[in-house]
Amino acid sequence: MKKAGLVLALVCVLSGCGGESGELERAMDLRAKLLQCSACQFEAQVTADYGDGTTEFSLSCQADGAGDLSFTVAAPESIRDIAGTVRDGRVTFDGTALEFLPMADGHITPILAPWIFLRTLRGGNLTSAGMEGELLRLSIDDSFDDDALHLDIWLDQQDVPVRAEILYDGRRYLSLNVAGWSIV
Repeated sequence: MKKAGLVLALVCVLSGCGGESGELERAMDLRAKLLQCSACQFEAQVTADYGDGTTEFSLSCQADGAGDLSFTVAAPESIRDIAGTVRDGRVTFDGTALEFLPMADGHITPILAPWIFLRTLRGGNLTSAGMEGELLRLSIDDSFDDDALHLDIWLDQQDVPVRAEILYDGRRYLSLNVAGWSIV
């Protein structure tokens, strides 16, 4: 029943019968741009919350039109310049590999945060959109599954993503600050 309700809500969003003035349309326009682009790039400052402490790192990210993501670690200095690719949720490293503890019952690791963010923007289940001050806040589930990851993504006035949070079972595990966003 939950899945049928979500599908009905998505149909309403796509057909324009949503009551939220323009916010859902802005979200769908961004999705359309991402699905039609040949590339996207951005910088992601990722904070992983393990409950007993946090880990922060920065990634320079480039995605192709299919949503496959290449990244290079920019910080911290101890792992700077380690590079890799995420395709279908699988990480491949160019040379040195990084190891992060799995989070959210094994659903995610911090190195996957930018890929999850981009994949969910491109095709997740948009559950709501509304203004929060000057920013548009999108709530998107990464799937229709009962154990879906939930993302809150904030867009600026030009509909550029500036921040995201990745939650599982109501708890925030990963936060991203996004800069240098561009779509080609």
